Amino acid sequence: MTIDANLLLQAAQHVAGGQQYPKGALYLIATPIGNLADITLRAVQALTLADVVACEDTRVTGGFLRHLGMDKRLVPLHQHNEVGGAQALIELMQAGQRVAYVSDAGTPAVSDPGAHLVQAAQAAGLTVVPLPGASSVTTAMSVAGDTVAQGFRFLGFLPSKGAARQTLLREVAGQSCSLVLFEAPHRIEALARDLVEVLPAGRLTLCRELTKQFEEIATLPVADFPAWLTAEPHRQRGEFVIVVHAQPEAAAETLLTAPQATLLQTLVQHLPVKQAAGLLSDVTGLPRKALYEQALAYRTATDAHDADD
Repeated sequence: MTIDANLLLQAAQHVAGGQQYPKGALYLIATPIGNLADITLRAVQALTLADVVACEDTRVTGGFLRHLGMDKRLVPLHQHNEVGGAQALIELMQAGQRVAYVSDAGTPAVSDPGAHLVQAAQAAGLTVVPLPGASSVTTAMSVAGDTVAQGFRFLGFLPSKGAARQTLLREVAGQSCSLVLFEAPHRIEALARDLVEVLPAGRLTLCRELTKQFEEIATLPVADFPAWLTAEPHRQRGEFVIVVHAQPEAAAETLLTAPQATLLQTLVQHLPVKQAAGLLSDVTGLPRKALYEQALAYRTATDAHDADD
């Protein structure tokens, strides 16, 4: 993609040049997640003024800045050196320099590095200026159309080991909020299988390669996820953002099979209500909240029966 860097810089100066960009401050700058046109004019102006640009990968950020017609001093700050490397940047800010921080794509400190640097800057009494922009989380949520969700919970990348991944999914499945997940192409099939096992009646929105040339978005039942992946070879390539839709409120008695209802009644006789509901949720993938309410109803009925006797 080619842009006229001079025109872009002029536009940024015209629109955002009159705003305040204090010296000795940290600027958190969101960068495009795929489409270079998603950079904001305020971000361009802040990068123009920055004395130093700290970044997740100097190769990625160097190429990005060249597209903008900029040549800046780059300092690598990634997950492996962020804790130790933050102090050098703090000293630059204390000397009056503007330090910008960008991750490879999207908003810093959400799933990418940046949180340790922010914490260190705040502890030193320095100003931290967040510049909003591209975010794969909110982009995916906006296109999910999850009408029953009460907010969303961002989980990012799940554990790489299958058992740990399934355990976490069982803990969060069936909530009243949407769940936003990230996944890499080499693990996407495993995640699809886990979701089918844990939440077979669920629904999700798949966002592959968001904002890029081959962007693909699909909303479908969880049960159809594996087949969707294998229907086209290219679907197993690229980065994924997945929105697992919230579970609509439903009484557990309408969800339980007769054997499951009997099992829940038995569990309630021997375990606390919360634990009984949790165990059955782990086994069946049914919503914990609904199971808890049904287990409580069983316990109340049992207690009333015992009192009558």
